[in-house]
Amino acid sequence: MQTLLIVTGVSVGVSVIVFMSALLTGLQASFLSRIFAAQAQVVLEPPDEVARPLRHAPGTVFLTISVKPSQRLRSIDQWQKVSALVQRLPGILVASPMASGAAFAVRGEVSKSVSLMGIEPDRFYRIVDLPGKLVRGTSTLEVQDILIGTQLASDLGVDIGDKLRVVTGAGANVEFTIRGIFDLGNKGVNERNTYVLLHTAQPMIGLTNGVTSIDVTMRDVYRAEDVAQYIATVTGVKAESWIKTNADFFSVVNSQKISNTAIRLFVGISVVFGIASVLVVSVVQKSREIGILRAMGASRAQILRLFLLQGAIVGFVGSLIGSGFAYIMLDFWLAYARRPDGTPLFLAEIDTRLVVATSMIATASGILAALLPALRAARLEPVVAIRG
Repeated sequence: MQTLLIVTGVSVGVSVIVFMSALLTGLQASFLSRIFAAQAQVVLEPPDEVARPLRHAPGTVFLTISVKPSQRLRSIDQWQKVSALVQRLPGILVASPMASGAAFAVRGEVSKSVSLMGIEPDRFYRIVDLPGKLVRGTSTLEVQDILIGTQLASDLGVDIGDKLRVVTGAGANVEFTIRGIFDLGNKGVNERNTYVLLHTAQPMIGLTNGVTSIDVTMRDVYRAEDVAQYIATVTGVKAESWIKTNADFFSVVNSQKISNTAIRLFVGISVVFGIASVLVVSVVQKSREIGILRAMGASRAQILRLFLLQGAIVGFVGSLIGSGFAYIMLDFWLAYARRPDGTPLFLAEIDTRLVVATSMIATASGILAALLPALRAARLEPVVAIRG
């Protein structure tokens, strides 16, 4: 009965650890996928223009008023070289150049302010999954093609195949054919963002062969700020990471990670103390049996190994049963936690590596919890143990 109770306790603790880890990992992944649905992890831009004081003759004293200049639409200097350098950095998946500027989308007598974004589809689609976000049409772009959001399409009353005139501040007035309508899950983005080919947008915004930004994505999203600072130092461009531009969101994600770690830590500690308490009682109750074994020739090392093995088996078996419980709990959660349209709130799955790691930690915890009771049992003298 004692063994059954402690195995059950270990199973409950492990199931909570595995289930909560899978749940919070899925929640974080859902948050990150939403924030990266329409933006890169690091954005490179030209450095800000600053006012520099004029040189003056030695000994001349005068007062000056420095006014911060307005930021003109400029290209990143030697952007091809910068893009190639960033692409070679370890951990970088893709660096995609973009030429973007303000424009007006005109349909009849209706006009809407939009952001005209020139992209290289092969690279950009690896950062923002526009093909997967299309509700109608195709993501394939030709010279006179454009992709727009669902909100802009609704405001202008247009659909696939319709013509849309785009007017920019640089004097361009170009008529495009709508090839695709996307939904990035953000009303503002769906209303504002429009996508054309890079070499189509460059002359329209007055940047022939230039780009206004380079979008960067990487394997480890939490290293974005370190990578951004390194790129800024090496290249001299302005580099901003999603961690900096979404400070409040990152604080929430980081708090979730800390909470997840704290939950696992305290549950693990409770499991260790539970195993230790049961084994201490077991040593006290089985003192006579231990004394008889010692009188029959069992060594202290054998008694020590006996209780350590018991702790390891309890931890390992409990971890396996607990992992099975976690799979059942997760299936139950995914079956009932759904949006009004029937889709899951977010996708979550149990990582096999997490199960293996938890089993190893639970087994090690069982051995650690059994250490003190095992030492106490090994030190019992046969005569004293038999007398009780």
